[in-house]
Parts: sequence; structure tokens; C-alpha cells
Amino acid sequence: MKVTYFTHSLLSCWNHGNAHFLRGILCELQERGHKTIALEQKGNWSLANLLADNGKAGLEPFIAAYPELRTRSYAAGAPVDSLLEGADLVIVHEWNDPKLVAEIGEARKHGGHFTLLFHDTHHRAVSDPQAIKTFDLSGYDGVLAFGETLSQVYRDWGWGGRVWTWHEAADTRVFQPPRMEGERTGLVWIGNWGDDERSTELATYLFGPAQAAALPLDIYGVRYPASALKTLKRHGARYHGWVANASAPALFARHLATVHVPRRYYATRLPGIPTIRVFEALACGIPLASAPWDDAEGLFRPGTDYLVANDGDEMTAHLRAITGDPDLRRSLVEHGLETIRTRHSCAHRVDELLAIVAELSEPTAARSVG
Repeated sequence: MKVTYFTHSLLSCWNHGNAHFLRGILCELQERGHKTIALEQKGNWSLANLLADNGKAGLEPFIAAYPELRTRSYAAGAPVDSLLEGADLVIVHEWNDPKLVAEIGEARKHGGHFTLLFHDTHHRAVSDPQAIKTFDLSGYDGVLAFGETLSQVYRDWGWGGRVWTWHEAADTRVFQPPRMEGERTGLVWIGNWGDDERSTELATYLFGPAQAAALPLDIYGVRYPASALKTLKRHGARYHGWVANASAPALFARHLATVHVPRRYYATRLPGIPTIRVFEALACGIPLASAPWDDAEGLFRPGTDYLVANDGDEMTAHLRAITGDPDLRRSLVEHGLETIRTRHSCAHRVDELLAIVAELSEPTAARSVG
């Protein structure tokens, strides 16, 4: 089977959290004998920012970690038929031009011999529903949503049985514990500042507790405005800027613990959806403490795979406990790894994807009208 994935970017992970999952999925598909290619528009926003900040050297971690992956850049307005040539399965991410999304759907309607799925990994369906509704999905066979609450939004929009919950997961080829343990000190947090979607939560559950627990804090990410940098400085945090996603395991290996601070929409209106950072941290064997987050779908074992803090004081207590209790650290690491390896690797998600494709290939399968 040839799998064609229309992504914002395969090459760049600059403010593009879906890159980790996409790379892992394509690698797993290739290992099973499928052909894969990722298509990204020339001059896309993520890649342009990566190159502006880091030059071509910013691509080296991706190239080193994923030499087998193929990507093709296309110009805006390129003929869709040429992009779809030979495809058996086409997946289109929601971070694409609505015009392109519609053209691919039209190609499917008018004789396209491929299964066509729309992949939503963002909160816009609840935070900005009109932005998602601008997509013409009438030619699509189904929707992949990265959480059950998001799937329900699509069901309410009329997709019924043609939406599947397809969670993100860890690429365990790249995200794994270090082969040899070395010294670990302080906290690390990898995440983008964004649009003030969690600025208050970061102060409450990360900056303040790290300072109160007297733990050095290293911050990696992009889109930190001057006001955010002043906040980091005031709390004694060290800001390092962008880091390649493929380099994150090495950072985790040097630190004692990390913290999960979900964006506000995932803590309130879309419960049950973890960010990719949870999968990454547990896969790398680093103890994790989380701000309030409702694991509504039972993906993990809160309190066993990671600790949960209901306020800043409790987070401070968790960080102190992790620092001072080697047995607690060992337990969190072992249980977190167990959960990832038994339930949440990209191999598990490819199993799910192939089952969805098989279901849609059944003669009785009726295509959704979106």
C-alpha cells in the first residue's frame, strides 16, 4: 500500500507538535512494507521559521534520526492529481489550506481509487469551530480525531460512525530511556509559549513550584514574547530556545523530572486528550508530574505512571518527593514505560489505522458526506 500524508511539514518540528507522531507512524508503516511519502507546501510557516532561526543545521537532527523518511515539497496551486498519483491511502492533516483540502476531496469524489481521511490534532473544533467548518470534507471517507471528546464534536456535526478516535503516541524507536544512566539534575520543560493559552498555569504549576523546591529549571521552546522571558528570568529559569524534537530524549536523560502543563482547552473543554509531551516523557523514562488533567479515557494510570498536582503547593510537594525518593522515581519510570510499551507506541496506532482502512474497504462501507 502507498500511503500519502499531507502535512504542514515533515522536515520541521518548529511549533509543530504533530511532527513527532507523523514521523513515527510513517516509519512504522515502512517497516511493515508499505510505501510512504509526506507532502508539504513549499515555504510553509514552520519550516521557514526553523530555517530563519537555525539555518540548515536545524534539519540535521531530523535527518540523522529519520534517514528513511521521504518528503516532497509542492508549490501552492500544484495539480492535485499529480500529488495523489499511486496513492492507496491519503491522510490530510487539519493544518492545511482549505482549498487544498477541498481539491483532494473532489479528486476522491470523481474516481479517486484511494481511502481518504482527515486528521484533526488541534482544539480549533471547540475554540474556533468556524475555522474547521471552512474545510469541505464532503469527499472524505472519514475523520481521525486525536481524542474521544473531539470525535464527539464531529459526530455532532453529522459524521456518525465515520469518525475514529486516534490518539497520538510515542515513537519508541527514537524516544526511549538512555542506554546508560548518567547524572540527572533539575527539571526540564519542553513546550512552546503560544498564545497565552496556559501562561497562568505555567506560573502556578511549573515556575513557582520549581523555584519553591529549589530545583534548577531548563526551558526549551519557541514563541516566547519578551514578557514571557521576563517571567522566566524572575523565577530563575534558564531559557534555551528551540530544540529539535529528535533531540528531546537526550535532554530528558540529563534531568531529574519534567512537568506536564496542558493547554487550557485540553484541561477544560477537551478532557482526555494528553499532549504529545506525556507520551514522550514516559517513553524516555523520566519521572513526570502533571498539572490538573482529566484522563477521561483511561489512557494512563494517574498516580502510578505519573503524579498529579491539584494546585501549586501540591506540585511543589511532588517535586520535592521525586527529588528525595529514589524508589518513587524508579516506580514512576517503570510504570510509565510499561504503559507506553503495552498501549501507546506508534506501532499500536498503526494497528488501529490499518484496522480502520480495512473497515472502510468492506463492500458495505458507505462513505461519509461530512
